[in-house]
Amino acid sequence: MLLDKINSSQDLKKLNLEQLPQLASEIRQRVIEVVSRTGGHLASSLGAVELAIALHYCLDTPSDKIIWDVGHQSYAHKILTGRNKDFASLRQYQGISGFPAKDESPYDTFTTGHSSTAVSLALGLACARDYLAKEKYFRVVAVIGDGSLSGGLCFEGLNNAGHLNKDILVILNTNELSIAPNVGALSTYLNKLISLPIYNRFRASLENFVKSRLPKGGRLIKIANKFEEGLKGLFIPGIFFEELGFRYFGPLDGHNLHSLIPTLKNILDIKGPALLHVITKKGKGYLPAENEPIRFHSASPFEIITGKAKGWESKPKTYTEVFSNKLVELAKKDNRIVAITAAMPEGTGLDKFRDLYPERFFDVGIAEEHAICFASGLAKQGLKPVVAIYSTFLQRAYDQIMECISLQNLGVILAIDRAGIVGEDGVTHQGVFDIAYLRSVPNLVLMAPKDAAELETMLEFAINLDRPVALRYPKDKIPNPKSQIPNSEIKLGEVEVLREGKDFTIIALGTMVIPALEALDLLAREGLSGTLVNARFVKPLDIGLVKALAVKTKFIFTVEEGIIEGGFGNALSEVMDRRVIRIGLPAEFITHGSRDILLEKYGLTKEGIARRILEIIKKDKSQISITTKSQ
Repeated sequence: MLLDKINSSQDLKKLNLEQLPQLASEIRQRVIEVVSRTGGHLASSLGAVELAIALHYCLDTPSDKIIWDVGHQSYAHKILTGRNKDFASLRQYQGISGFPAKDESPYDTFTTGHSSTAVSLALGLACARDYLAKEKYFRVVAVIGDGSLSGGLCFEGLNNAGHLNKDILVILNTNELSIAPNVGALSTYLNKLISLPIYNRFRASLENFVKSRLPKGGRLIKIANKFEEGLKGLFIPGIFFEELGFRYFGPLDGHNLHSLIPTLKNILDIKGPALLHVITKKGKGYLPAENEPIRFHSASPFEIITGKAKGWESKPKTYTEVFSNKLVELAKKDNRIVAITAAMPEGTGLDKFRDLYPERFFDVGIAEEHAICFASGLAKQGLKPVVAIYSTFLQRAYDQIMECISLQNLGVILAIDRAGIVGEDGVTHQGVFDIAYLRSVPNLVLMAPKDAAELETMLEFAINLDRPVALRYPKDKIPNPKSQIPNSEIKLGEVEVLREGKDFTIIALGTMVIPALEALDLLAREGLSGTLVNARFVKPLDIGLVKALAVKTKFIFTVEEGIIEGGFGNALSEVMDRRVIRIGLPAEFITHGSRDILLEKYGLTKEGIARRILEIIKKDKSQISITTKSQ
């Protein structure tokens, strides 16, 4: 096994060119074996194996810098840079991150996980390198995918890089698929020469001439068609990037190391900005992933032989599925409802809507800012846009939420998927900040459901409200509490009282309602009874009603699956005339690990909530006892 000998990029350089294809095969096998157990971004990483090998073979890493845009494709990079022995812990708590992580290895220049950032990061490194000329010169490479080009930030970086004329190499890895099939004028432009009218007139004339004058014209036409496809891939991309100020090279077969490595070595010695275009296949080397690259983009654990997800037969329904089904049901009754995704139809559950109502479905690419502005235009003309975006990616569109939706007071619904603890994808994907960054937005209604029925009711309520609404829900299965919880009618800002008691009041939000209810049962064994309030809304909130309920008990607790600093509990503490004890997440970047492990770590389980409440009450009784004795 060649892979057993590779612990750094320097070890890699000891192999000769003829050995590298075998190494690529071993890396693929290692990735498939691990991801089949842990889950992860399989298809992208399998497609970039040779590219990772070539880069570390030609560069002097970690002195030279590689920035992997998003980082979905970085598993081979991790294996080659001393992390193979720990690779089995991929995406597990206290194990290897599923994305580049600056604290994990000096080979990971930045911690990345969001698209379209690599060119700007790389350009910043190059400018600092040249400014601090006394330091050792190093080369800078940004690896981007064709999906990255749908993000405006990538073009801002490319435009500035061409203008500054710094030594920087951008590698464009195109595989005709980012997460969902690429959309937009940019993706089309990369393959578009044959649509020009002058070309088509020439082509038609040539075809007629060949058919009428030459006996073997059919064969020549086939050759011409192949030439046409070659022009699509070669000519247009070159013009585009050359106009931006880059020297363009390619496209090359991204799996052919015998052409990739010599070309890369030559390009790295060229001064100024350069772009190498490589073409790869997502899922390369594993047939199920090649056939279903979207499903294996972010795969759950699977059986290697069949590619089937493990335990899929008994998989419980998720919040995303409930949202998807309810939206389709509502859209059937109201043809003004339209759906928007930023390149994540399957992840957000909008694929079902897309298949049923294609004329009302819009995939804008990896462009969250545009998605929000676009939705505003739709709403202005009387449509009812539902924009489904992961919480962590919605951060990118904060200004558009403020200016394009809320300032205009338009009826756009933000379906915030993956809100709260996401789990194995880690720091760049945890959706723990949305409550804090949205609760200060004027005109915006912010809600969170406790279960499936409430999610359905809230979605219908939001669509009929005709004002900006954000509805947050987690990446999780639907809870199945032992006792049936009734759902009362939803009215704007009103809370729901689920249980009443005399010792304390819990005001819980969204996913924390059911753990809080179960915590009451644990506390009852300690002789304590509490009131449980399902907040439903972060804003607006009926403060008068909350105060009236809370005044009946000595202690007020809030529980939320978001950061405490600036969060829901903080909002209540600002308006209550009594102390509010907040239970939630710290304002920090939360590591990767299973959702269950992380919720337990931060005390957001029934046991953790009960323990925290009991500590506070016991501490208070102890202080009262000390005071009484001293008197």
